[in-house]
Amino acid sequence: MVKASSEPSESVSVSTKTSEAVVFTAPPGFKPPEPKRFAVKSGKLFDVLGAAIGLFFRFGTGVFVSGYSASFVSKEEIPADQYALRLGGITVKETAKVGPRPEKPIEIYEFEGCPFCRKVREMVAVLDLDILYYPCPRGSPNFRPKVKQMGGKQQFPYMVDPNTGVSMYESDGIIKYLSEKYGDGTVPLSLSLGALTAITAGFAMIGRMGKGNLYTPAKLPPKPLEFWAYEGSPFCKLVREVLVELELPHIQRSCARGSPKRQELLEKAGHFQVPYLEDPNTGVAMFESAEIVEYLKQTYAA
Repeated sequence: MVKASSEPSESVSVSTKTSEAVVFTAPPGFKPPEPKRFAVKSGKLFDVLGAAIGLFFRFGTGVFVSGYSASFVSKEEIPADQYALRLGGITVKETAKVGPRPEKPIEIYEFEGCPFCRKVREMVAVLDLDILYYPCPRGSPNFRPKVKQMGGKQQFPYMVDPNTGVSMYESDGIIKYLSEKYGDGTVPLSLSLGALTAITAGFAMIGRMGKGNLYTPAKLPPKPLEFWAYEGSPFCKLVREVLVELELPHIQRSCARGSPKRQELLEKAGHFQVPYLEDPNTGVAMFESAEIVEYLKQTYAA
């Protein structure tokens, strides 16, 4: 189902009675953790491994931006203030081909426990798009009912592109639209296999069965959070599950391998590592998935 409308999409602010009545602050004594590269917090190894299972079933889709290429270079070739993959004494230069950029973030209503939604999120990573996600876990009071109001039925994912006025259901249609509008029109083979794509996307959730699916009562913030992440990262997946369960709107700054936004985050935070969360409601900015999860629960869970 595709709709075209000349009416502007809603603002990125979130206006509800709940969000207007509550003032959000960081938890008492909160201090952002120092980023620890490739570190897994004690007791979280099986969570990370469970989130990583999806990469096997989905052939790594969502890890690389379209047109990704990598080459070994000398460490002197890339200055320290420029992003590169550095492993010991090895330096790897990564590039990709990015298509036209939307002026405003595309809006997608979806939830983690939906294989059709995963397909679209993978395409978002491939195209390196920034998306304003409105989580719609089962039982949630705000955005799931709104989808029915806007489109006539509660079906997910549901996309609204404020740049063109197009809104639509159906994951394959959304993928095709995004590819043609913001890419070169090519859809990766792993997203072009019809029922097999949906089946493997379902298998990809086995390691985190039930996570990111059901609503946890929460306080809705007035502004969307900003989340630097990409679909192929298991660490990002663990945070996304909680963002969805708490029904927290968030602008995801996609930064899969090859993304130029890796340089943007390096310049912004002085370090590249994902996930990275910026909360305009409290002023908090932080790395480390396990600590981000705890922060979200302490700040927004009702």
